[in-house]
Amino acid sequence: MNRSAHILRFARAALAAATLVAACAGLCSCGGGGTAGGGASGGDESTSGPAYTEPTAIQQASYNADAAAGQNDAYIDISHLSEGYVAASAVNGARLKFQVQSGDMSYNYDLPGDGTPIVCPLNMGDGSYRFRVMQNTSGSNYVEIAATTADVQLASEFEPYLRPNMFCSYADDSSCVQLARELAADAANEGDVVRAVYDWIRDNITYDTNKAAELADATGYVPDPDATLDARTGICFDYASLAAAMFRSLGVPCKIITGYVSPDGIYHAWNMIYIDGEWISVEIRVDPNTWTRIDLTFAAADAGATVGDGTDYTDRYVY
Repeated sequence: MNRSAHILRFARAALAAATLVAACAGLCSCGGGGTAGGGASGGDESTSGPAYTEPTAIQQASYNADAAAGQNDAYIDISHLSEGYVAASAVNGARLKFQVQSGDMSYNYDLPGDGTPIVCPLNMGDGSYRFRVMQNTSGSNYVEIAATTADVQLASEFEPYLRPNMFCSYADDSSCVQLARELAADAANEGDVVRAVYDWIRDNITYDTNKAAELADATGYVPDPDATLDARTGICFDYASLAAAMFRSLGVPCKIITGYVSPDGIYHAWNMIYIDGEWISVEIRVDPNTWTRIDLTFAAADAGATVGDGTDYTDRYVY
Protein backbone atom coordinates (compact mmCIF):
# COMPACT_ATOMS: atom_id res chain seq x y z
CA MET A 1 0.00 0.00 0.00
CA ASN A 2 1.33 3.47 -0.87
CA ARG A 3 2.15 6.08 1.77
CA SER A 4 -0.96 8.22 1.16
CA ALA A 5 -3.24 5.24 1.42
CA HIS A 6 -1.58 4.30 4.71
CA ILE A 7 -2.12 7.81 6.03
CA LEU A 8 -5.76 7.71 5.08
CA ARG A 9 -6.29 4.40 6.83
CA PHE A 10 -6.62 6.53 9.94
CA ALA A 11 -10.11 7.48 8.76
CA ARG A 12 -11.35 3.96 9.24
CA ALA A 13 -9.78 3.86 12.68
CA ALA A 14 -11.03 7.27 13.77
CA LEU A 15 -14.41 5.91 14.79
CA ALA A 16 -12.58 3.47 17.02
CA ALA A 17 -10.38 6.15 18.57
CA ALA A 18 -11.61 5.20 22.00
CA THR A 19 -9.57 2.04 21.77
CA LEU A 20 -6.46 4.21 21.66
CA VAL A 21 -7.27 6.23 24.74
CA ALA A 22 -5.33 3.91 26.99
CA ALA A 23 -2.36 4.05 24.64
CA CYS A 24 -2.42 7.81 24.16
CA ALA A 25 -3.84 9.49 27.24
CA GLY A 26 -1.27 10.31 29.86
CA LEU A 27 1.75 9.31 27.79
CA CYS A 28 4.37 11.99 27.39
CA SER A 29 7.88 11.63 25.95
CA CYS A 30 10.33 13.53 23.85
CA GLY A 31 11.47 12.78 20.37
CA GLY A 32 15.21 13.19 20.11
CA GLY A 33 16.04 11.53 23.39
CA GLY A 34 14.88 14.12 25.90
CA THR A 35 12.94 13.40 29.05
CA ALA A 36 9.37 14.62 29.23
CA GLY A 37 7.18 15.10 32.21
CA GLY A 38 3.54 14.69 32.97
CA GLY A 39 0.49 14.27 30.81
CA ALA A 40 -2.68 16.29 30.46
CA SER A 41 -3.01 18.55 33.44
CA GLY A 42 -6.24 18.49 35.35
CA GLY A 43 -6.57 22.20 36.03
CA ASP A 44 -5.80 25.66 34.81
CA GLU A 45 -2.20 26.13 35.84
CA SER A 46 -0.06 29.20 35.31
CA THR A 47 2.45 29.41 32.52
CA SER A 48 6.06 30.44 32.77
CA GLY A 49 9.15 30.86 30.65
CA PRO A 50 10.72 33.61 28.59
CA ALA A 51 8.45 36.40 27.38
CA TYR A 52 6.98 35.83 23.91
CA THR A 53 7.56 38.33 21.14
CA GLU A 54 5.79 37.74 17.86
CA PRO A 55 8.14 37.69 14.83
CA THR A 56 8.03 40.87 12.79
CA ALA A 57 7.62 38.73 9.65
CA ILE A 58 7.21 35.07 8.80
CA GLN A 59 10.19 33.09 7.58
CA GLN A 60 9.89 32.73 3.81
CA ALA A 61 10.56 29.85 1.43
CA SER A 62 10.41 30.34 -2.32
CA TYR A 63 11.75 29.13 -5.65
CA ASN A 64 14.43 31.36 -7.17
CA ALA A 65 14.29 30.82 -10.93
CA ASP A 66 17.41 32.91 -11.52
CA ALA A 67 19.46 30.67 -9.24
CA ALA A 68 18.01 27.36 -10.46
CA ALA A 69 20.05 25.10 -12.72
CA GLY A 70 19.35 21.87 -14.55
CA GLN A 71 18.62 20.27 -17.87
CA ASN A 72 15.74 18.71 -19.83
CA ASP A 73 13.43 21.50 -18.66
CA ALA A 74 13.93 20.40 -15.05
CA TYR A 75 15.54 22.85 -12.64
CA ILE A 76 16.78 22.66 -9.06
CA ASP A 77 17.26 25.72 -6.83
CA ILE A 78 19.88 25.18 -4.11
CA SER A 79 20.31 28.84 -3.20
CA HIS A 80 18.60 28.52 0.18
CA LEU A 81 20.18 25.42 1.68
CA SER A 82 21.33 27.14 4.87
CA GLU A 83 17.73 28.21 5.38
CA GLY A 84 16.58 24.61 5.42
CA TYR A 85 14.97 24.01 2.05
CA VAL A 86 15.48 23.16 -1.61
CA ALA A 87 13.13 23.93 -4.48
CA ALA A 88 12.50 22.44 -7.92
CA SER A 89 10.47 23.08 -11.05
CA ALA A 90 9.95 21.21 -14.33
CA VAL A 91 7.97 21.18 -17.54
CA ASN A 92 7.29 17.64 -18.68
CA GLY A 93 4.32 15.62 -19.87
CA ALA A 94 5.29 12.54 -17.85
CA ARG A 95 4.83 11.94 -14.15
CA LEU A 96 7.74 13.37 -12.16
CA LYS A 97 9.31 12.87 -8.76
CA PHE A 98 11.77 15.10 -6.96
CA GLN A 99 14.13 13.12 -4.75
CA VAL A 100 16.02 14.55 -1.78
CA GLN A 101 18.68 12.14 -0.55
CA SER A 102 21.28 12.23 2.21
CA GLY A 103 23.21 9.15 3.27
CA ASP A 104 20.90 6.15 3.36
CA MET A 105 17.76 8.27 3.66
CA SER A 106 15.68 9.68 0.81
CA TYR A 107 12.38 11.47 0.33
CA ASN A 108 10.39 11.42 -2.92
CA TYR A 109 7.99 14.27 -3.71
CA ASP A 110 5.50 14.58 -6.53
CA LEU A 111 6.73 17.33 -8.87
CA PRO A 112 4.13 19.01 -11.14
CA GLY A 113 4.99 18.94 -14.83
CA ASP A 114 3.42 22.33 -15.58
CA GLY A 115 6.29 24.39 -14.21
CA THR A 116 4.77 24.95 -10.77
CA PRO A 117 7.69 24.89 -8.29
CA ILE A 118 7.73 22.94 -5.04
CA VAL A 119 9.64 23.64 -1.83
CA CYS A 120 10.97 20.67 0.17
CA PRO A 121 12.53 20.70 3.65
CA LEU A 122 16.10 19.65 4.31
CA ASN A 123 14.99 17.42 7.14
CA MET A 124 18.04 15.15 7.38
CA GLY A 125 20.35 17.65 9.04
CA ASP A 126 23.76 18.84 7.91
CA GLY A 127 25.78 16.88 5.39
CA SER A 128 26.04 15.92 1.75
CA TYR A 129 22.78 15.85 -0.21
CA ARG A 130 21.85 14.70 -3.70
CA PHE A 131 18.84 16.22 -5.47
CA ARG A 132 17.28 14.48 -8.47
CA VAL A 133 14.36 15.06 -10.81
CA MET A 134 13.03 11.69 -11.92
CA GLN A 135 10.76 11.02 -14.92
CA ASN A 136 8.37 8.08 -14.99
CA THR A 137 8.98 5.64 -17.84
CA SER A 138 6.52 2.86 -17.03
CA GLY A 139 4.80 1.47 -13.97
CA SER A 140 6.95 2.39 -10.98
CA ASN A 141 10.10 2.87 -13.06
CA TYR A 142 11.81 6.26 -13.18
CA VAL A 143 14.86 7.68 -14.92
CA GLU A 144 16.93 10.65 -13.77
CA ILE A 145 16.64 13.73 -16.01
CA ALA A 146 18.35 16.35 -13.79
CA ALA A 147 20.49 16.17 -10.68
CA THR A 148 22.93 18.05 -8.49
CA THR A 149 24.77 17.54 -5.21
CA ALA A 150 25.56 19.98 -2.43
CA ASP A 151 26.87 20.15 1.12
CA VAL A 152 24.27 21.47 3.54
CA GLN A 153 25.13 23.50 6.63
CA LEU A 154 21.92 24.70 8.26
CA ALA A 155 21.94 28.08 9.95
CA SER A 156 20.18 26.24 12.80
CA GLU A 157 18.48 22.88 13.29
CA PHE A 158 15.14 24.70 13.36
CA GLU A 159 15.35 26.27 9.90
CA PRO A 160 13.32 23.56 8.07
CA TYR A 161 10.57 23.77 10.69
CA LEU A 162 10.05 27.53 10.73
CA ARG A 163 9.19 27.88 7.04
CA PRO A 164 6.46 26.85 4.60
CA ASN A 165 6.93 23.84 2.34
CA MET A 166 4.78 21.81 -0.04
CA PHE A 167 3.01 20.04 2.84
CA CYS A 168 2.64 23.19 4.91
CA SER A 169 1.93 26.04 2.52
CA TYR A 170 1.17 29.51 3.82
CA ALA A 171 2.10 33.14 3.30
CA ASP A 172 1.92 36.37 5.27
CA ASP A 173 -1.65 37.00 4.10
CA SER A 174 -2.91 33.44 4.67
CA SER A 175 -6.04 33.10 6.81
CA CYS A 176 -4.33 30.59 9.09
CA VAL A 177 -1.50 33.06 9.73
CA GLN A 178 -3.92 35.86 10.53
CA LEU A 179 -5.80 33.60 12.95
CA ALA A 180 -2.56 32.48 14.59
CA ARG A 181 -1.61 36.10 15.21
CA GLU A 182 -4.99 36.80 16.77
CA LEU A 183 -4.67 33.79 19.05
CA ALA A 184 -1.16 34.80 20.12
CA ALA A 185 -1.95 38.48 20.61
CA ASP A 186 -2.16 38.22 24.40
CA ALA A 187 0.45 35.49 24.87
CA ALA A 188 2.91 36.13 27.68
CA ASN A 189 5.23 33.32 26.58
CA GLU A 190 5.52 30.44 24.11
CA GLY A 191 3.51 28.21 26.41
CA ASP A 192 0.55 30.56 26.02
CA VAL A 193 1.04 30.53 22.25
CA VAL A 194 1.02 26.76 22.00
CA ARG A 195 -1.97 26.40 24.30
CA ALA A 196 -3.99 28.98 22.35
CA VAL A 197 -3.34 27.35 18.97
CA TYR A 198 -3.76 23.83 20.28
CA ASP A 199 -7.04 24.61 22.03
CA TRP A 200 -8.48 26.41 19.01
CA ILE A 201 -7.75 23.58 16.58
CA ARG A 202 -8.96 20.95 19.00
CA ASP A 203 -12.23 22.81 19.60
CA ASN A 204 -12.96 23.98 16.06
CA ILE A 205 -11.68 21.41 13.55
CA THR A 206 -13.54 18.11 13.23
CA TYR A 207 -12.35 14.87 11.69
CA ASP A 208 -13.71 14.33 8.16
CA THR A 209 -14.41 10.63 7.74
CA ASN A 210 -16.13 11.20 4.38
CA LYS A 211 -13.11 12.96 2.92
CA ALA A 212 -10.82 10.23 4.18
CA ALA A 213 -13.02 7.57 2.61
CA GLU A 214 -13.03 9.43 -0.71
CA LEU A 215 -9.24 9.70 -0.67
CA ALA A 216 -8.58 6.20 0.63
CA ASP A 217 -7.18 4.97 -2.69
CA ALA A 218 -5.67 8.27 -3.82
CA THR A 219 -1.96 9.06 -3.97
CA GLY A 220 -0.05 12.29 -3.61
CA TYR A 221 -2.50 14.06 -1.31
CA VAL A 222 -1.23 17.53 -0.33
CA PRO A 223 -2.92 19.31 2.61
CA ASP A 224 -3.85 23.00 2.42
CA PRO A 225 -3.94 24.79 5.79
CA ASP A 226 -6.26 27.57 4.64
CA ALA A 227 -8.66 25.09 3.02
CA THR A 228 -8.79 23.12 6.28
CA LEU A 229 -9.42 26.32 8.22
CA ASP A 230 -12.22 27.32 5.84
CA ALA A 231 -13.89 23.90 5.93
CA ARG A 232 -13.35 23.49 9.70
CA THR A 233 -12.75 19.79 9.04
CA GLY A 234 -10.03 17.53 7.73
CA ILE A 235 -8.06 14.30 8.02
CA CYS A 236 -5.03 13.82 10.26
CA PHE A 237 -2.63 15.22 7.65
CA ASP A 238 -4.80 18.35 7.47
CA TYR A 239 -4.69 18.78 11.25
CA ALA A 240 -0.91 18.46 11.30
CA SER A 241 -0.41 20.83 8.36
CA LEU A 242 -2.69 23.52 9.79
CA ALA A 243 -1.04 23.33 13.21
CA ALA A 244 2.43 23.53 11.67
CA ALA A 245 1.50 26.56 9.57
CA MET A 246 0.15 28.38 12.60
CA PHE A 247 3.01 27.50 14.92
CA ARG A 248 5.72 28.25 12.37
CA SER A 249 4.22 31.59 11.43
CA LEU A 250 4.41 32.51 15.13
CA GLY A 251 8.06 31.53 15.36
CA VAL A 252 7.52 28.20 17.15
CA PRO A 253 9.45 25.40 15.40
CA CYS A 254 7.02 22.65 14.41
CA LYS A 255 7.49 19.36 12.56
CA ILE A 256 4.88 17.45 10.59
CA ILE A 257 5.46 13.76 11.15
CA THR A 258 3.83 10.72 9.57
CA GLY A 259 4.33 7.24 10.89
CA TYR A 260 2.75 4.33 12.69
CA VAL A 261 0.72 4.29 15.89
CA SER A 262 0.43 1.05 17.80
CA PRO A 263 -1.28 -1.13 18.88
CA ASP A 264 -3.22 -1.20 15.60
CA GLY A 265 -0.43 -0.15 13.23
CA ILE A 266 -2.39 2.89 12.03
CA TYR A 267 -0.50 5.16 9.64
CA HIS A 268 -1.09 8.62 11.03
CA ALA A 269 0.12 12.25 10.99
CA TRP A 270 0.93 14.43 14.01
CA ASN A 271 3.16 17.31 15.13
CA MET A 272 6.22 17.92 17.22
CA ILE A 273 6.91 21.39 18.59
CA TYR A 274 10.01 22.84 20.21
CA ILE A 275 9.49 24.88 23.34
CA ASP A 276 12.33 27.05 24.62
CA GLY A 277 11.40 27.39 28.25
CA GLU A 278 9.26 25.40 30.65
CA TRP A 279 5.51 25.87 30.59
CA ILE A 280 2.27 24.11 31.58
CA SER A 281 -1.13 24.59 29.94
CA VAL A 282 -4.64 23.35 30.55
CA GLU A 283 -4.39 20.43 28.18
CA ILE A 284 -0.72 19.57 27.88
CA ARG A 285 2.55 19.86 29.73
CA VAL A 286 5.81 20.23 27.86
CA ASP A 287 9.33 20.26 29.28
CA PRO A 288 11.81 22.93 28.11
CA ASN A 289 14.32 22.44 25.32
CA THR A 290 12.85 19.18 24.05
CA TRP A 291 10.80 18.09 21.08
CA THR A 292 7.36 17.04 22.33
CA ARG A 293 4.60 15.26 20.41
CA ILE A 294 1.29 17.06 19.96
CA ASP A 295 -1.49 14.92 18.48
CA LEU A 296 -4.38 17.22 17.63
CA THR A 297 -6.40 14.56 15.82
CA PHE A 298 -6.58 12.34 18.88
CA ALA A 299 -7.18 15.38 21.07
CA ALA A 300 -10.19 16.37 18.95
CA ALA A 301 -11.49 12.82 19.42
CA ASP A 302 -10.94 13.04 23.20
CA ALA A 303 -8.25 10.37 22.95
CA GLY A 304 -5.30 12.17 24.47
CA ALA A 305 -3.26 15.24 23.70
CA THR A 306 0.44 15.03 24.39
CA VAL A 307 1.66 11.57 23.48
CA GLY A 308 4.74 9.87 22.20
CA ASP A 309 6.17 6.76 23.85
CA GLY A 310 8.48 5.26 21.23
CA THR A 311 6.71 1.93 21.54
CA ASP A 312 3.43 3.56 20.53
CA TYR A 313 4.51 6.15 17.95
CA THR A 314 7.01 5.28 15.23
CA ASP A 315 8.24 8.22 13.15
CA ARG A 316 8.73 7.53 9.45
CA TYR A 317 8.66 10.81 7.53
CA VAL A 318 9.31 14.34 8.76
CA TYR A 319 8.33 17.50 6.89
